[in-house]
Amino acid sequence: MRPRGPGALFLLMPLLVASSAQLGAQNCVNKQQLLTAIRQLQQLLKTQETRFAEGVRSVRSRLAALQGSVSRVGPDAPPVTCPALKAPPDGRKFGSKYLVDHEVHFTCNPGFQLVGPSSVVCLHNGTWTGAEPHCTDVDECVSPQHLCPRGTTCVNTGGSFQCVSPACPEASGNVSYVKTSPFQCERNPCPMDSRPCRLLPKTISFHYLSLPSNLTTPIALFRVATASAPGRPGPNSLRFGIVGGNGRGHFVMQRADRQTGELILVQTLEGPQTLEVDVDMSEYLDRSFQANHLSKVTIFVSPYDF
Repeated sequence: MRPRGPGALFLLMPLLVASSAQLGAQNCVNKQQLLTAIRQLQQLLKTQETRFAEGVRSVRSRLAALQGSVSRVGPDAPPVTCPALKAPPDGRKFGSKYLVDHEVHFTCNPGFQLVGPSSVVCLHNGTWTGAEPHCTDVDECVSPQHLCPRGTTCVNTGGSFQCVSPACPEASGNVSYVKTSPFQCERNPCPMDSRPCRLLPKTISFHYLSLPSNLTTPIALFRVATASAPGRPGPNSLRFGIVGGNGRGHFVMQRADRQTGELILVQTLEGPQTLEVDVDMSEYLDRSFQANHLSKVTIFVSPYDF
């Protein structure tokens, strides 16, 4: 019976070793038996080599098939990202990565409050957990705290506030004014023979405006008009003009209709700064001067574009 498999190899090896040892000592060694064992070993080695080669070819074929399958698969999908976010006007944004599970935080500058979520997270579907927030001006004048001293009035401005206390002109000669409301003064009656008194403003009103920086121009900021007292004829002619202030070059007056004038901003303003402009409205009846009214307009320009 011919030996097969690795076990036969281990059985024949002792026989070869023993036969080799006896070859030099005995001349009666069965030469035919030894040659038969050698041929069996050679055949066994050949069989093992064939099986090993077949195994290598099988592994190589499987690797080639796997490589082909991987190559046919499309490129990796890009990572999920959420839309880019910007810092809100008059605020700040913290976080610049928009991948899944990343957070972005928002705050507002002093004088402004955040409307919307203070932080959002990027979800797996490529959306944020909340809407993009924005900053709005805090109206400090409605605060329960007393921001302005007694006798002054709080005026809300962009990102801040101002305390104002308009005052009537001091009496001079036979001309004096009395305060008829917190923002208006009226001239006391003039002596019959005092023409200079009658040429001074009959009323002085105070107006306060808050503007953002870099406002698009031209734009109407303020209107002044007249109204007749019941039973008295009104003026049939009005004249409007700018008569004072530190910001005259930034504004013009124009007539909106027969009885209304408009203060127009014609130059862009950049804050923070405060401008004053005095607007005069003169009344005429049959070309005869009747009275004039002065509007003192104070404009607070915010450092912000909001």
